Amino acid sequence: MRVLIAGGAGYIGSTVASACLDAGITPVILDGLVTGRREFMDGRISYEGDISDGALIDRIFAEHPDISAVVHCAALIVVPDSVADPIGYYEANVGKSLDFVRHLRRNGCDRLIFSSSASVYQAEDGSPVDENSPLRPQSPYARTKAVCEEMFADMAAAGQLRVLSLRYFNPVGADPKMRTGLQLKRPSHALGKLLEAHEQGTAFQITGTDYPTRDGTGIRDYVHVWDLAAAHVAAIERFDSLLTGSERSMAINLGTGSGTTVRELCEAFNRVVGTPLVTVDAERRPGDVAGGYTASDRAERLLGWTSELSLEDGIRSALEWIRIRDERLGD
Repeated sequence: MRVLIAGGAGYIGSTVASACLDAGITPVILDGLVTGRREFMDGRISYEGDISDGALIDRIFAEHPDISAVVHCAALIVVPDSVADPIGYYEANVGKSLDFVRHLRRNGCDRLIFSSSASVYQAEDGSPVDENSPLRPQSPYARTKAVCEEMFADMAAAGQLRVLSLRYFNPVGADPKMRTGLQLKRPSHALGKLLEAHEQGTAFQITGTDYPTRDGTGIRDYVHVWDLAAAHVAAIERFDSLLTGSERSMAINLGTGSGTTVRELCEAFNRVVGTPLVTVDAERRPGDVAGGYTASDRAERLLGWTSELSLEDGIRSALEWIRIRDERLGD
């Protein structure tokens, strides 16, 4: 079986590609290398280019007519950047996704696994959410994910597509075999900032301490990226059994089912590194919300999937990746 992974040289996509290889599924990588890394394409069938490039998509399917499904991980994902540049985010995440699906349909491919986000939920009070919880994305980035979900669902209702929208909570960690990890040297999410503070010996800023959570800091559901990758393999393998008859689109939460506040994340980090990290309180970042965590068992029921790796496992593998990252990526 072959699967096209758009954005397959990025953090999530490259890890999904590794999990596919381990499961006997051949990944075909497509990435424009805007944020992805060429090194994550090494030794894999890969194409450099944009998902909106119809001629390139046609060529990929002509050269690999046995591609049976597509995993769509290609997107810009930084919340503050989306607040500063909504036009760029809508163009990259929504406009190009529409082009992409048009090209897929022309090539006879109607199986789409979409990398969505738990940021589509209302998530204003730090409470748990399931797939039927109210949607109220709070940033341009999150709204691009919600718009894409609705756009794909409309196409599915018209019989033009079948789509599984996998709503990620907060990925952490790296491929346990250290084939891939966070490609960014200075990631903007909480664990990335913790790693940066640890590396530089500086204080870690807790951005927002007045949220309606148990300790006032934002709450997230941190899921190991390798567990996320395993969920994609399950989605590929079970796709046709899940989307049959009139059921042509579905959303599935991917998380641990446990909420961790930023202060609790710092405590977990300290347990792993053994050296207490200095923290300072700071104002909220633009577009940030209290957050939430999944209260759903849909992934377990339908995909046979639950997270197996702990937050500490994610922190350890992220630290291991950081130690080899520059050599691995030639930076």
